[in-house]
Amino acid sequence: MIRFQKLNLVLASLLFFPTAQAQEKGIPAYQETLRQAEAKTFAQQWAEAAALWQRAVEMNPYLGSNWKQLASARLRIKDYRGAITAYQKLIEMGVDNPSNWTYSIARCHVLMGEKDRALEWIERSLDMGLRNLKGLQDEQDFASLRDDERFKRLAAIVDTSKMTRDEGWRYDLWLLARELKRIHYNLFAKVSKQDFEAYVSKLNDDIPRLGDHQIEVAFMKLMSMAGDGHTRIYPSYAQLARRGVMVQFYLFTEGLFITAIDPRYGDLAGAEVIRVGDHTVDRVIASLEQIISHDNSMWVKFIAPQYIAYPQMLNGLGLIPQPDQLPLTVKDASGKVRTVSLPVTASLPLEVLTAKGAWVTARKNAPNPEPLYLKNRNTPYWFEYLPDSKTVYFQYNVVRNDPKDPLKTFWERLFGFIDDNPVERLVIDMRWNDGGNMFLNQTLISGLIRCEKINQRGKLFVIVGRNTFSAAMCGAAQIERYTNAIFAGEPTGSSPNFVGETNPMNLPYSKMKGSISDLYWQNSVAMDYRVWIAPQIYAPPSFEWFKANRDPAMEAIMAYRE
Repeated sequence: MIRFQKLNLVLASLLFFPTAQAQEKGIPAYQETLRQAEAKTFAQQWAEAAALWQRAVEMNPYLGSNWKQLASARLRIKDYRGAITAYQKLIEMGVDNPSNWTYSIARCHVLMGEKDRALEWIERSLDMGLRNLKGLQDEQDFASLRDDERFKRLAAIVDTSKMTRDEGWRYDLWLLARELKRIHYNLFAKVSKQDFEAYVSKLNDDIPRLGDHQIEVAFMKLMSMAGDGHTRIYPSYAQLARRGVMVQFYLFTEGLFITAIDPRYGDLAGAEVIRVGDHTVDRVIASLEQIISHDNSMWVKFIAPQYIAYPQMLNGLGLIPQPDQLPLTVKDASGKVRTVSLPVTASLPLEVLTAKGAWVTARKNAPNPEPLYLKNRNTPYWFEYLPDSKTVYFQYNVVRNDPKDPLKTFWERLFGFIDDNPVERLVIDMRWNDGGNMFLNQTLISGLIRCEKINQRGKLFVIVGRNTFSAAMCGAAQIERYTNAIFAGEPTGSSPNFVGETNPMNLPYSKMKGSISDLYWQNSVAMDYRVWIAPQIYAPPSFEWFKANRDPAMEAIMAYRE
């Protein structure tokens, strides 16, 4: 027995403590192979690179990045069979999105003249949720398939100019339903497949009897059935070159108010909306909710007032009789109740108009200076020091790099300022932040965790609200999970864990544009089923405070004491 124990110890030492000779021939040789492979890749010497990446995967067959490099190098030297082998290995290992590799395999087959095999792999790629349909349509490697009817149907290549109005709408409906079922993360989580198919079938039958605006809102409702805020679609008039009523509405605790408006109707700035057409504001918002893709009701509060500025939508829902006029009953700033009708007109994006000061705002007679939260909303991120309270106010409006001030240098400047100055409180204002690239939040999160000066209860605050969404929601959830922050404001416009991602969806006949979600973002623990992050300091937006240039959230934070 003792002899066997000694033998086992010897075997264990060989397994877990490699000899110096093995180390000398192993890891250094592998590292040198990688160095040479990367150098040849950088120099675009593809034959040598392919041979070196082949050696690298033989030395470490478990690292997906090596197989990606091998596939790419083999593709460059037109070793299509070899590239397919590498792509299949990537699918087997679950590296990145597998539909990308099935798509690449299809390219290899078509480049070898194997059209039927290429079509099989294109179909497989679509079935696996290929995101970029436009890329498939434009892929030059598939030029030889352009006239193939199967390819045209798979890639949704169609000449809508030869279609009748009903044919065009029906094609868009077919494509929209197909793409939802094909791409969405879990389409039938909140709607049954039976109900979904029945809705599509009935809408298809009803198209000849419906007006265009009715079909548009029906498409929006179809997208909202997916049950997440990122799977959505917009009519052409609600896209960048907007065509609506030149007015901004916002839902406050006191009701729906006009916060900014075209100077031609400047006397309506600050008016409360009592009715839209013949309907109460609550009735209109309830109708809009069915076509607003949302994660929770706070997002509806944010989006519904924006949609009211589009009479075309309200007309499509049957709420008002005309699509080019917005009939309102309002109580103006003087307290007078009256009816008005505002016309649809082409306009620049609202943020451009308000930034230029072209509109009249409800704060035109405010007794106080402009508050911080309304100061630089169009700047991606910025901070200001408030010496009297030793507070750094940091407004985080979008999770994207500003080329003029990249986030990497911004984070260094922010935390450097906190370290070098008498700072006792950091306020991160994310109430206007509707997302971007969530990976850019990582340096902020790690910086907050390390900053012992601020990462304490009562010294770190985050302001959130109905517009805190997408990548900003990821950031807010991670701040909540990993720091000692206290949240203020109102509930967020999304949930800590949510289905998201923006995969473009463009309809060829109607020109409606939208996106379909295909990822589940788990930012909190798996058993976190909350529909939002609720603030410990509840400070919802009040119109009385807004028109006076006061900020309930910031004032509540400044008054907070542990």
